[in-house]
Amino acid sequence: MLGPRFLAETAERIRDCGIALGLAWTPVGGELLFIEATRMPGTGKLLLTGSLGDVMKESAQAAHSYLRAQADALGLNGVEFDKQDLHVHVPAGATPKDGPSAGLTILVALASLLTRRRVLPGLAMTGEISLRGRVLPVGGIQEKVLAAARSGLRTVLLPAQNRKDWDEVPTGVRRRLEVRFVDNLAEALEAALPAPRPAPARPPRARRPTSRSPA
Repeated sequence: MLGPRFLAETAERIRDCGIALGLAWTPVGGELLFIEATRMPGTGKLLLTGSLGDVMKESAQAAHSYLRAQADALGLNGVEFDKQDLHVHVPAGATPKDGPSAGLTILVALASLLTRRRVLPGLAMTGEISLRGRVLPVGGIQEKVLAAARSGLRTVLLPAQNRKDWDEVPTGVRRRLEVRFVDNLAEALEAALPAPRPAPARPPRARRPTSRSPA
C-alpha cells in the first residue's frame, strides 16, 4: 500500500502535464496508481514500462490509437505522431500490474501530455476504454473509492455503468468525495483536463496629466 510519505513525494509530480492518478484493486484493498507519459523524437512507437501485463499493454495501445484517430476532434491536429515516440511508465516497476481498468488513466495521461493541460488536482480515476470512445465498467469500485478517500483526494472519475457500485460505498466515504460519472471519453477528458483559465485583463494605465506652461 502507498503510505503518506510516498503520496507527499509524488504530489509535486502531479503538477506536471502527462501525469494522471488511477485507482487499482489488489487482494488487500485499493491502491493509487501513478501513470506518467512523456515523448521524444522518434518514428511513432509506443513504449511501455513498469512491469505491465498483456491486458494493461493492450489498454495503452487502445488509448494511443484512439488519440491518433480522434486527433482533429481533440485539438491534436498539430501533433506529428509519426515523428515522435510516446513512453508510458507506471512506477513501482518491481510490482506486476495488469487489468483493463487503467485504460482511462493511461488515455488521460497521454492526452494531458499532448495537449499540455494538467489533470485536475486531487482527481483519481478508473475505467476500461474502447476504441469507439466508450468508458466501460470495472470491478473493485468500493475498494478503489476507499483508497481515494484515505489518501485525501477530492474527486473520483468513474464509469457511468458503475453508478450502482458507488451507491454501495459507505455514506461517510461518499460525503468526502465528489464523483463524476462518464459514459464516453469526450466527457472524461472534459472533466479531467479543464481548460486553462484566461489571464485576467490588466486595467488600463492611467494617463499622467500633462503640464501645460502658462500662456
